[in-house]
Amino acid sequence: MYTRAMLIDHIRTIPDYPKPGIQFRDITTLLADPIAYRETIDQLAAPYQNARIDRVVGIEARGFILGGALADRLHAGFVPVRKKGKLPHETLRVAYALEYGTDEIEIHRDAIAHGERVLLVDDLIATGGTALAAVQLLETLDATIVAAAFVIDLPELGGSEKLRARGIATHTLLSFDGH
Repeated sequence: MYTRAMLIDHIRTIPDYPKPGIQFRDITTLLADPIAYRETIDQLAAPYQNARIDRVVGIEARGFILGGALADRLHAGFVPVRKKGKLPHETLRVAYALEYGTDEIEIHRDAIAHGERVLLVDDLIATGGTALAAVQLLETLDATIVAAAFVIDLPELGGSEKLRARGIATHTLLSFDGH
């Protein structure tokens, strides 16, 4: 089993990206290592092995990479949450605030049946804007949100706390100080 320190060693930090003062936490180096990637999926899946997850919902784009593997591990279906205009069938859409402006995400209207148990997943939780928007979509579909899982938490930005305040259990593997 990889320890926290071993997984942290597989995260690349890129200073001043996408703007000065931001320390971008890049998981592509973790994904490139087959043992670290497998261990990450194992650790993300472990709390939910007996939770009867029906769907893993991955947020574009890194949430797709993690979510597909988690869905397989948990014997669940996978549902993508995408940026506006990327899904081909009838969708639900929600707008959410970014640091500079707004964005929108969508889910297919028929992606989740009433009461299905879902696990929301993405690579990183920062301010929580995208995750909270995804929660809003899932609540509109009457999903039962079991939890939200992330590889990385930036706790100073408050996203995990916002999810917990909404009653969403949050599971993260690693946390980093700062932005």
